[in-house]
Amino acid sequence: METIWFCLISVMIAIYVVLDGFDLGAGIIHLSVARTDAERRAVLASISPVWDGNEVWLLAAGGTLYFAFPALYAAGFSGFYLPLMIVLWLLILRGCAIEFRNHMESPVWAPFWDVVFCGASALLAVFFGAALGNVVRGVPLDASGWFFEPLWTNFRLGADAGILDWYTVLVGVAAYFALTLHGALWVALRTEGIVRERARRVMRWSWWGAGIFTLLVTWATFSIQPQVPHNFVEHPWGAVFPLLALGGLAGVMALARRENSDFGAFLASCAYLVGMLTSVVFGVYPYVLPACTDAAYSLTIYNAAAGGYGLRVGIVWWVIGIALATGYFLYLYRHAAGRIKTASRDSQ
Repeated sequence: METIWFCLISVMIAIYVVLDGFDLGAGIIHLSVARTDAERRAVLASISPVWDGNEVWLLAAGGTLYFAFPALYAAGFSGFYLPLMIVLWLLILRGCAIEFRNHMESPVWAPFWDVVFCGASALLAVFFGAALGNVVRGVPLDASGWFFEPLWTNFRLGADAGILDWYTVLVGVAAYFALTLHGALWVALRTEGIVRERARRVMRWSWWGAGIFTLLVTWATFSIQPQVPHNFVEHPWGAVFPLLALGGLAGVMALARRENSDFGAFLASCAYLVGMLTSVVFGVYPYVLPACTDAAYSLTIYNAAAGGYGLRVGIVWWVIGIALATGYFLYLYRHAAGRIKTASRDSQ
């Protein structure tokens, strides 16, 4: 049951990254692809029906994590208290920017909220990437299963490393480029005219950034976390996950070169993100939070899991809840389909 719950949570996080990733990416490129008020409204309209719903998957994954692996939830939310508060504030600021921007008719406030929307989206991408880097690198867990990390120390790896070091910053930058690419493809899919053309230009340079940093992060991960090469050597079939990521990245560029293949290119970007995340999950298994102090202190799917009875009963209710959420999302995305037309303010 522990492995099943580990996989279910991984799937939920992957769904969150794919869905909320494109509206984070849309925020990152907001100021560069939209120059006028009408163009910026078009970018916001491309995500406005779904952006808050996408974050439901983050809440659902956090709730499932608390239920299935309470020791991980307790240790992680205690040790990562400061960055989690930063993420919370960035989510709040981003939501305020989206809502207030369209409800406050002001030549001062509209540009202000545009900058907040762009900046909060970019910082969230970096912080989410750095959080993933911490999980891969490991944290200074002690024998009691607790740890504390400052935001940064000397940016070096080791038992005294902070949340931000050279590796986690590297992963954060890779996440920034990956979500910029994902968001540009979404905006190109949902808009038309000059906004779409600018989004396609952003896609081209962000593709190179994502590709280069994917290679750098892969090299660094295999170098600093011995569990990752061990799992891939012991179970060669796991190569399907990085191949999915590479295939998705290659597919993005191949399809984006075609004029009417925006949807295919976006799906290829989804495959790239899913491939990267599943590669990480496969690589660190059975760890859920490795220790950089002593491997014996690491939290695994076995010593961090809830009781067997609770896991067996909980899966029934999880299936019911996720089925309802999935049905709602299919309905929502079906009715939000189509391109957004760039209109003047008077026509809106």
